[in-house]
Amino acid sequence: MTDGEALLREVEKFPFWYHKIELPHGVVTPGWAPLDPSAYGIPPSLAGRRVLDVGAWDGYWTFESLKRGAAQVVAIDDFSDYLGSLDISDRKAWKTFDFCRDALGYPISSCPRIDMSVYNLSPEKHGIFDTVFFFGTLYHLRYPLLALDKLSSVCSDEIYVESAILDDYSPYRGGLCHGLENNVVMEFYPENQYGNNNSNWWVPTLACMMEMVRAAGFDEVTGWKLSESPSQLSMCRGFVKGKKTKN
Repeated sequence: MTDGEALLREVEKFPFWYHKIELPHGVVTPGWAPLDPSAYGIPPSLAGRRVLDVGAWDGYWTFESLKRGAAQVVAIDDFSDYLGSLDISDRKAWKTFDFCRDALGYPISSCPRIDMSVYNLSPEKHGIFDTVFFFGTLYHLRYPLLALDKLSSVCSDEIYVESAILDDYSPYRGGLCHGLENNVVMEFYPENQYGNNNSNWWVPTLACMMEMVRAAGFDEVTGWKLSESPSQLSMCRGFVKGKKTKN
């Protein structure tokens, strides 16, 4: 058995993968996210930067940051999202993350992971980060603006946010092609109205998400959509980059 075959057998022991992560020997984990890594707008070099990866799951962006030269990436997750249908026993907490870290040869000190809520972040406990990644998490939070405030308190420079957006889809207005583009609004889902997932609480328009990031203290804000004409719900996503330029 080759090293690649042995590694693949270990990958296949996990019942579910969210991220598609390239491991040694040509092995790639069988996840589906991110749909398009280039769409996130992450610079090719993160040399020397301290990065916070919120909602890290299997660790795609943690390990990608290290590949791009980050000095350290701190990964946090509270494992509260089960995609509306994933069995609790199928999400193995940090086991897939640890497996990928070991397979890629990164020391724990380069990518420590913490089982915690974003609401518990503080500069006193966790220090200051140059860059924050906040992907696929905002719409799962009961208090999204509080989360952005917490992230701002530990960020000295820039934040990248990715979320479901309302621009082209609203379950209350008829679904796909019936969104709220160009409105600074956010919808609330008390049950499973969005994506049949009880952990989806709020979805903003792209314009609203940009203003939320600005309100959290990032004075230079840009935003863009994953697709200008999404053909399915999974493509109704938006991105915001916020940067602090004022002292």
